Amino acid sequence: MKMSRRLALSSLAAAVLFAGPAAAAETIRVGLPTKTYWPTTIAETAVRQKLFEKEGLKAELTIYRSGAETFEGMAAGAADIILDPPSLVSAGRKKGVMSRIVANAAMGNFGWQLMVPAKSNLDVKDLAGKKVGITAAGSGSDLLALWTIQDKKIDFTRVPVGGGGLVPNLLAGNIDAAVVYSPLSFQITKSGEAKSILDYTKAVAPNLTAGWIVLDRLAESKPQVVQKAVNALYGAVHYMRANRDVTIKLIAELYEMPPEIAALEYDNTIMQLETDGSMSAANVPAAVQLSLDLAKLGGLKDVVPVEDVISTKFKPVPTKP
Repeated sequence: MKMSRRLALSSLAAAVLFAGPAAAAETIRVGLPTKTYWPTTIAETAVRQKLFEKEGLKAELTIYRSGAETFEGMAAGAADIILDPPSLVSAGRKKGVMSRIVANAAMGNFGWQLMVPAKSNLDVKDLAGKKVGITAAGSGSDLLALWTIQDKKIDFTRVPVGGGGLVPNLLAGNIDAAVVYSPLSFQITKSGEAKSILDYTKAVAPNLTAGWIVLDRLAESKPQVVQKAVNALYGAVHYMRANRDVTIKLIAELYEMPPEIAALEYDNTIMQLETDGSMSAANVPAAVQLSLDLAKLGGLKDVVPVEDVISTKFKPVPTKP
């Protein structure tokens, strides 16, 4: 019996020695359009709650200066899954960047405001000939600026300053107005530094404003990785909705803002995000089409058909913490 036990232990040691290291987790590189924005909250929640790990993935988060730069990062092979509007997918396909939206993230411009300094007397109609800050050409802020030009029948100069440059340039007087996303819009309203002259949440018809996007070649070569990634991301959305205090604390920490501003972001943005994410839902094609139509009004040319912009192969199955 002693000899048999020694042999068994020897066999086990040999098996461990020659088995080699365990298979490494697949890396998923997540591209985020700017720091102080709800996609960052989602991705950070997924990381901190180990949702990517539970899906067998190792997540690497990269924060860009705008949605357009994020899309360029994916096109250059620096990111695997990103969040951006349908218009960039459409424009990209015309330039040979073949990607699709695999999960619906938002059906509105929640918290987005056209803002001016608090002491400014400018209204929307007064912006003709003025300078309006956006993050970058082709970004969500640019689309809203272009929509404003068309809808209000005025013309102004769109000035790209990056996500981190919107508020500093607005308050410094380098630009006359800015298209500001939440929670920054809530923060500078609460502080009294700026005021809203147009609420895009109410002004623009509900449409698919943002979705999680991957290149076609990744969806085809590694569909299981894409599925696991959206599972983790929507697991984070569900976790945030079920844990208000934890999420508000995270928002305040990530973006260095008071808890009351983080609470506004939670109630007005986080709680408005899509929880299902399915691109197969009956209302999705029309919502994508409206998004593309709005972008076309803003100057987007050669819009591709909706079926070329979306993929219905992936339905998020939210990862549980």
